[in-house]
Amino acid sequence: MKQKLTQETAEVQDSQTGFKREITLFDAIMIVTGGMIGSGIFIVTADISRAVVTPANMLLVWVVSGFLTIVGAISYGELSSMFPNVGGQYVYLKEAYNKLVAFLYGWSLFLVIQTGVIAAVGVAFAKFTGVIFPWFSDDNVLFRLGSFQFSTVQLLAITSIVYLTYINSRGVKSGKLIQNIFGSTKLIALFGLILLGLLFGINETAIDANFSNFWGSQTATDGSTLLPPAGIALVTAIGMAMVGALFSADSWNNIGFSGDEIVNPKRTIVLSMVIGSALVTGIYLLINLVYLLVLPMHGSELATDVMGQGITFASNDRVATAAAEVIGGYKATIAIAVLIMISTFGCNNGAILSGARVYYAIAKDGLFFKKMGELNKHGVPAAALWLQCIWACLLCLSGSYNQLLDYVIFAVMLFYIITIVGVFVLRVKRPDLPRPYKAFGYPILPAMYILLASAICIILLIYKPVYTWPGLIIVALGIPVYYFFGSRFSKQNSPD
Repeated sequence: MKQKLTQETAEVQDSQTGFKREITLFDAIMIVTGGMIGSGIFIVTADISRAVVTPANMLLVWVVSGFLTIVGAISYGELSSMFPNVGGQYVYLKEAYNKLVAFLYGWSLFLVIQTGVIAAVGVAFAKFTGVIFPWFSDDNVLFRLGSFQFSTVQLLAITSIVYLTYINSRGVKSGKLIQNIFGSTKLIALFGLILLGLLFGINETAIDANFSNFWGSQTATDGSTLLPPAGIALVTAIGMAMVGALFSADSWNNIGFSGDEIVNPKRTIVLSMVIGSALVTGIYLLINLVYLLVLPMHGSELATDVMGQGITFASNDRVATAAAEVIGGYKATIAIAVLIMISTFGCNNGAILSGARVYYAIAKDGLFFKKMGELNKHGVPAAALWLQCIWACLLCLSGSYNQLLDYVIFAVMLFYIITIVGVFVLRVKRPDLPRPYKAFGYPILPAMYILLASAICIILLIYKPVYTWPGLIIVALGIPVYYFFGSRFSKQNSPD
């Protein structure tokens, strides 16, 4: 009798505090674009240019990464239309394979992927705030304890994460409002940067340096000649350079995490992923074109001005800031700092909003703390949000989050591949399951994604083992955790 009453009470509570379908198509597009555009597009082009040497190869890296992102979104669309539930990729993996594979993804997501991104983006926000308010600086240490030190940058990063977590704990409407404001503002600002660059920033020196021998050897600003890689060396260079471009465009799949909060999810999720991915891909290509029209690609490490440093040796790899200085001087540099602050703040809001939904889904399957699978009176998984916040803040304090992100790059791509293979698996395993949307170009486009992404993973395994093997170890550690704690969590989540 007691058990029956408990179950009935739980059902009443669930009906009162269930997820609220308040995310529209526009909101979803803002979550996709806002999550994708963080600080990467303003920085990673420098590293890419050093790896591939020619402007043509640099743009090729962005074209291929854009193609992979859009094809990934198109392929994921089939899975999201079949399983439009909270948890997104976790649910797709569980349905295509089993709970273990899904748990390994959720384990990696919580341990470093999502929380590591939140920590790193929070620190990026704080550092660019320091351009305007110099008090926020890594050198401004508030206190030390042995080798540990706590700076004003860490203080602001943690404060921003806590604040955004609080906003999102007040309901999805609050979270999506922040995302809409900051997402639309950053898109308008990025289009403004592109327009200003095309209208007022075109530099004859840069055009001559970058486009006179678009595919061939390049001449740096110090007069030295650089030969581009060829054959296998070129394939390897592009493969390694793709990492920065792909992760500048990552998080396009996060909208699927909020399935039960989306209006008409079977249509909205796939549309928002494809529209958002295509929009961001177009912006990234145009921004990189502006970089090439404004700055010489190859500069000198010894140069003291932005034109002499070029793209390859832009100060702290801040290519966008260097381009802005050429276009409009110091005021434009401040404007870029404000844009990056807006961009990183909005990016973190999307990551915080989305990630907690996965931990909720894991807890509902009896594989995580029971409290993580509960919703508050506002219809959001508050406990999951705050646990995510605590771990992300600890990563901010550790100072090792950048290394953790490097380690998990391979694992993230591996899960993308496994998930898209799941499209093929489910076509065989569950052919009669309704598919409101079928992957466009199936089986060719999904197969191309799997082959290209696998090639990148193989290149990373061979040429960047320091980063790839630790990523695999992080994933593998989830196996004993699953078997050791899984039964305990299941007992904890079972009815009394």
